Amino acid sequence: MTPASADPSRDQPSRTVIRHEGHRAPAVIVAVVSAVGVWVMWRFFVTTQRGQTLDQAAFDGSRYGRTTLWQVAEPVLDLISLPFIAIVLVSAMLLAVLQRRVLLAVQVAVLMGGANLTTQLLKHVVLDRPDLGVGDSLDNALPSGHTTAAASVSAALLFVVPRRLRPVAAVVGVLYTCATGISTLVGRWHRPSDAVAAMLVVLAWAGLASAIGTHGRAVRGPERPRGTVLVVVGLLLAGVLAGLGTALSLRESLAGVDGGLTSYREMTIAYASGSLGVVAVVCVAFAVLLVLRQAAEPRVVEVGPRPSAGRPASGPAAGTSR
Repeated sequence: MTPASADPSRDQPSRTVIRHEGHRAPAVIVAVVSAVGVWVMWRFFVTTQRGQTLDQAAFDGSRYGRTTLWQVAEPVLDLISLPFIAIVLVSAMLLAVLQRRVLLAVQVAVLMGGANLTTQLLKHVVLDRPDLGVGDSLDNALPSGHTTAAASVSAALLFVVPRRLRPVAAVVGVLYTCATGISTLVGRWHRPSDAVAAMLVVLAWAGLASAIGTHGRAVRGPERPRGTVLVVVGLLLAGVLAGLGTALSLRESLAGVDGGLTSYREMTIAYASGSLGVVAVVCVAFAVLLVLRQAAEPRVVEVGPRPSAGRPASGPAAGTSR
């Protein structure tokens, strides 16, 4: 016999509600590693003869096919200007304020302002380019201002869009930043190391901005949303493939670097290596930035078996939070 007064919910397993606070330490680590990366790029590619030779070969290799590629590259570069940066900065901060997320507005200001000011200071004040008899005796151009602007705008977009749109924003940011960075090579405005260093400057400031924290209620849902995981894996895979291409090309260039890398084949390989290097660093940087934004947010997660269909869970009192 079955008791008439049996409570169906009594047999349901309880679910535990756990609050995970945002993690800021990874953002600080990324900021420090990125800053060191900028110094390494300058130290090798600007202050050593072998580094200057590799960079100059890629710079000279960009002459080939430039007439056709410049038709695409010029409009991309023309988009970047001080008014453009100012409009994006103000718009992003205004969007954050309208969402009543003042801290987010501060993060965007730190990210965009810090990255673009740092690039100008490093390029014109802090870093120098010694004359080692390689190519033209030009002033230091590392980091690239145009690439910094494009990457900072893309990173700011990733900060302010709703969480569900972050994966899309990351992909758009990668495409736009890669297009700008490679366009500076096509236009012979910059060498590959300049564009790579610019991306690292932006990643450093994005890490510092993420480390400031988040504002608002904890997000309810899975710790690793499927869309974010797929995009992160895809960007890392693209970065690894581009990095392998860079490594293979760079290995061949290093084998002949003492000869000056002046032949058509050598300059073309160096140019391809530099372009792939920009793609690799940008893809990995935005994958890291997606992870940082996800890790920095406080999140509420329900764990335990789900209740049977048609039967209510045992209620909020069944779970604990911490």
